[in-house]
Amino acid sequence: MTDRKAADDTSFTDPNMSGPDIPAAEGLDEVRNHDAGPGKLTSADIVPDGGDDVTTDGDNPPAIDPSSWPQIEGEPFRLSRARKSVLQAMLRAKNKVGGKTVVIIDADGRQLDYNEMLRASFALGSALAKLTEKGEKVAVLLPTGAGSGIAFFALNTYGRIPAMLNFTAGAKAIKAACRAAQATKIVTAHKFIELGGLEELEGQLKQDHEMIYLEDVRENISLGDKVRAVLGPIFPDLVATRVSPDDTAVILFTSGTEGDPKGVALSHMNLVANVEQARAHVDILPTDIVFNSLPTFHSFGLTGGLLLPLFVGIPAVLHPSPLQGKTIMERVRKTKSTVLFATDTFLNQYARVADKGDFDSLRFVVCGAERVKDETRTMVRREFDLMVLEGYGATEAAPVIAVNQPQRNKPGTVGRMIPGMRARLEPVDGISDGGRLHVKGPNVMQGYIFSDQPGVIHPPEDGWHDTGDIVSFDEEGCVQIRGRQKRFAKIGGEMVSLAVVENIATSLWPDCLHAAVTLPDARKGEQIVIVTEYPNAERGDMVAFARSHGIAELAIPKRVIPVSEIPVLGTGKINYVAIEKLAKGED
Repeated sequence: MTDRKAADDTSFTDPNMSGPDIPAAEGLDEVRNHDAGPGKLTSADIVPDGGDDVTTDGDNPPAIDPSSWPQIEGEPFRLSRARKSVLQAMLRAKNKVGGKTVVIIDADGRQLDYNEMLRASFALGSALAKLTEKGEKVAVLLPTGAGSGIAFFALNTYGRIPAMLNFTAGAKAIKAACRAAQATKIVTAHKFIELGGLEELEGQLKQDHEMIYLEDVRENISLGDKVRAVLGPIFPDLVATRVSPDDTAVILFTSGTEGDPKGVALSHMNLVANVEQARAHVDILPTDIVFNSLPTFHSFGLTGGLLLPLFVGIPAVLHPSPLQGKTIMERVRKTKSTVLFATDTFLNQYARVADKGDFDSLRFVVCGAERVKDETRTMVRREFDLMVLEGYGATEAAPVIAVNQPQRNKPGTVGRMIPGMRARLEPVDGISDGGRLHVKGPNVMQGYIFSDQPGVIHPPEDGWHDTGDIVSFDEEGCVQIRGRQKRFAKIGGEMVSLAVVENIATSLWPDCLHAAVTLPDARKGEQIVIVTEYPNAERGDMVAFARSHGIAELAIPKRVIPVSEIPVLGTGKINYVAIEKLAKGED
C-alpha cells in the first residue's frame, strides 16, 4: 500500500496522526456511458456546441422562460415535521426513545446518551454565550466527534450561528470563509491543534481572530452554567434562546475550487427537513447504528453522519478522520455498525484493507459527494456481499437531493428524488433527454454568502437552486448524472465530457487515480490534458483503447502527465484547481 501524503494545504490532515494514510490505489470503473453500453459515447458525452458555456451559478439568463422547462416532482412531503429548530428536533427524538438512549459513540470509546448530550450542549452554550452575542456567527474548527457535535448544538441552543470551517483548506481559504460569514471568533481545541499538527495554521488565524479553546471554556464553567445544564433538557423553552425554524442554523462553505469559498446559509428547517426527507425515503431501523468519519464541515458528514441519527433516535459512531481505513474497519466491526456513510474514494480504500468479517454487521453503505465507480461497487459486492446505495446532493440542498433505496437500488443512477423535491431541467443543446438540473424544496438553502459582501445572504431566485449538473431521468424516475456543465471540453465546436476521458484512463490503469482538465488551444479552442498517477502512462495506449472500443478520438487527451500523486480536497474529491496548475506546469 502506498501512503498518500499531503500534496498541498488542501489535503486532509489526520487529527490523530495515527493509522494508515489513504493509499494511492483507487479502483475506477470501466468506460460506461449511460445507456449506450461500454465504450460508446452518447449525446451526453459529445454534443454539438450550441453557444457559450453556461456558468454554474446561473450567471447567464436562460434563453427561454424557465416555467416552460420540463419539471419533475418527488413524492409528497409533510412539511410540518420539518418546522422545528435543531434543538427541538433532537428533543423530539429524545422524548420518543428515552433520554438514556446512547446517541454518540466517540473515537475514544466514550458514549453519550441524549441526557448527557443535552446537558453538555446547554453547559457549553451557556459559557460561550458570555463570550459572544446573540445572532453572532461563530466559526468552529474541530474534527468529527462528540466535541464538534456538542459545539454545534451549544451555539444553536443559545441563538449563535456556527460556521463550520474546513481545517484542511489552508489559512487563506479559512480566512476568506470567516470574512464571508463575519466570524471573528473561532472555537477549537488545544488537543486538536496539537494532534493535527496545525500550529502554523493556528498562528496565522490568531492574527485576525479570537481563538476560543474548549479546554479553557470547560475550566471556567460557572455554577450558573451548570444550573442551565441541569434545567435546560427539562425546561428547554425557559433556558434556550428562542429561534425560528426559518433562522440560520449553520453556515457551510463550498470547497473553493473556483476561487474564495462561498458560504452556504442553511436554516433550521433546511436541516431538519432534509433528515425527515431522507428517513422517509430510506428505511432507517430502530436497531441501526450509523458509522460516520466524514467531516462535519461537509454537509454529508453533518446532516447524514450526525444530525440524522440524532434526530431519528439511533447511535452515531463518530471518527475524526476518514483516512484511517484499518482503524475504521475495526471500529465498524466492534461497534456492530449497520449503516456506513462514505465517499467512493474512502469506501474503496476501506474495502482494500478490510479483514474478513469487518463488513458483516453492515446492512448497506450510503455513498455521496462523488460518483460511485463500477470497480468499487463490484469489489464490495463480490468480496463482502454488501449493498452500496449511491446518492446525489449539494451543500445548497443540505445536501440530499436523490438517493437509491435498499428495495430499489439501481446502479448507474443516484436513485429517485427524495420526497418534497421539485426539479426542472434547463434545455442544453445536443441533449434531448436531459438538461441542466435546477431544484427546489424545503431543504434548499437560504442563499449564498460571498467574501466580498460579508454577511449578506443572496437567496436563490424564486427558491430554485441551479446545480450546474447535466442530468436525465429514466423511465422509473431515477436520476442519471451526466456530469458538471463545466466538466465538458469544447473541441472543434463539440462538447466532450471529461468524465469519459478519465474513464478511459481508469480502464487502462485501474489501480491509479486520474484527473482530466482543459487548457486553451489556439486551433481547436480547448485541449484536454490528463494527469495520472500511473508512472508509465502514454497517450498511444489511450488512442489504441479508444479505437478498439469505438470511442471518438475527440475524447483522447492531447497530453498525458504522470505525477506521483493526485491532490485531493479534505472531502475526498479531486482538487481540480491544483490539477490545472500541474497541467500548466505551475507546480
